[in-house]
Amino acid sequence: MSYTYGKTVSAPKTGVNEDSYKRTVARIQKIQSHLENEPRGTRLKGKVCIVTGVGSLKGIGRTSALRFAHEGARHLYLLDFDGANLPDLKSTIEKKYPDVKVTTIQADASDETAIKGLCDQAIQEEGQLDVFFANAGWASRDSLQTTDVETVEKSMKINILSCFLAVRHGSEAMLKTNASSGKEYSGGSIILTASVAGLRSGAGTLDYSASKAAVNSMAKTAPYQLRATDIRVNSICPGLIQTGMTEDQFDYAHSRGSLGKLGQLNPAGRFGVPEEIANVALFLASDEASYVNGQNWAVDGGLSSSHPVMPGRWV
Repeated sequence: MSYTYGKTVSAPKTGVNEDSYKRTVARIQKIQSHLENEPRGTRLKGKVCIVTGVGSLKGIGRTSALRFAHEGARHLYLLDFDGANLPDLKSTIEKKYPDVKVTTIQADASDETAIKGLCDQAIQEEGQLDVFFANAGWASRDSLQTTDVETVEKSMKINILSCFLAVRHGSEAMLKTNASSGKEYSGGSIILTASVAGLRSGAGTLDYSASKAAVNSMAKTAPYQLRATDIRVNSICPGLIQTGMTEDQFDYAHSRGSLGKLGQLNPAGRFGVPEEIANVALFLASDEASYVNGQNWAVDGGLSSSHPVMPGRWV
């Protein structure tokens, strides 16, 4: 179920300020319609990009792929474990942005053969790789008492190994130059999707949080292994974002008429949408972020900026 504001979301029942709710509706509608109203950009003009985890129809990966296309990416290599929605994504981009090449791949982002092969393919076809957005991820649901070894291993494989492979093979491809297209020196941007759960507790299960903490550490450690190459590595730490991964929370809140309460503990007073993560990914992918390296970017409405407090009160 998709809860596009103003269409399928009912007004809050109790406990939510009506004016605040209306402002939230208006704000999110504007964010979600951004690409429909904004002229094409050039922030990724000529760049060759890989994005993983693009399969969800309301996910960060799909939204970012569309954002990258809007900003003039030359060739998008889009990968997901589930290939069901890949044809639709490819046709959507090609129809709206006919100048952007799109290659879709059904593969596991934690499969080294697949990731190395994809990076090699980009070099063979385009002569360069400029952006690798390692967005594929998985969230467990079990408590500590019910979490088994298989669940922990799955979290580590999907969330950590996929990011390691992006850094390992993505950086190797980004070291290659292509003078014919204007890339005379090595360089590129590797972006890892982590989570605020990897910054501190309270936002995920034990295994999920640990895996995302490892991703954040990778983003800080890798730049020192890539010193003076102009290859940047950063992570994005989303807070509560309306995606397929959080669908259960939104379904439950919608059934109770309390959707407007989601995210109320952060200073923004609301949850986020994938477009807001895609905008940060775009910045990090672009040359505008040329001096941003080794950082964990929290995109959570401000929630992680504070220790727990009651809304509207100060200690």
